[in-house]
Amino acid sequence: MTTETKRLIRVRTEKGAVFKRDGFGKKRQLSDSWRKPRGQHNKQREQKKAKGNLPKPGFGSPVAVRGMHPSGFFEVLVFTEKDLENIDAKTQAIRISAGVGARKRKALQEKAAASGIKILNTRVIKERVAEEKPAAPAKDAAMAKKDSKEAKKEAPAKKSAIKAEPAKKGAEGKKPAKTAAQKSKPAVKETEKKEEKAAKPKGKEAAKAPAKKSAEKPAEKKPAAKKQAAEKAAPKKKAASGVKKNE
Repeated sequence: MTTETKRLIRVRTEKGAVFKRDGFGKKRQLSDSWRKPRGQHNKQREQKKAKGNLPKPGFGSPVAVRGMHPSGFFEVLVFTEKDLENIDAKTQAIRISAGVGARKRKALQEKAAASGIKILNTRVIKERVAEEKPAAPAKDAAMAKKDSKEAKKEAPAKKSAIKAEPAKKGAEGKKPAKTAAQKSKPAVKETEKKEEKAAKPKGKEAAKAPAKKSAEKPAEKKPAAKKQAAEKAAPKKKAASGVKKNE
């Protein structure tokens, strides 16, 4: 784009005016698109200052840039690949119609890019990737997980059972089986303890018995005591002097 076209586009934007139909703000059904006022007493037709400007030759854009896109190219609407054959890449740019599908749009964009034509409404087209179906449905996968967990739980239990069996065998090989007499030993020990408890009071009585015997032993000497008592009871012989002793 030359500097002159850039200048003319700038002039066009600065000079541009907006023309709105009369009364568009009074009623909802009226749009702001321009309509020529035709009323006999219409203030806009009479060009009253407050009612807005009427389109006149002075408001037109320069002829060199009239209808030009701001990018500096003239627009051409394209529908098929055949429409690209008559386009001048230096002065024209294409706009792909909105009704064109993604597959044809992609082909148009590739061909235009190859021929050096500018596209005003390029789009990034995403290619659809075929989704791979899962090997098994979600339910089957969940069941498989449960089965694997159960198998893992059972495996350690089996291993522990296998380890416990040799231990039992070794214990049986080292220790002989207990006989009925050996099994009855605890009962015999209990009876012995009971007898010892019963024998304890007898021991106390035996400890007291020597004291009684010691008390009885002096009783055996009673004859001597009787003799003393008899001697005391016997009349005392008078001394030759006629004086009683111990008086």
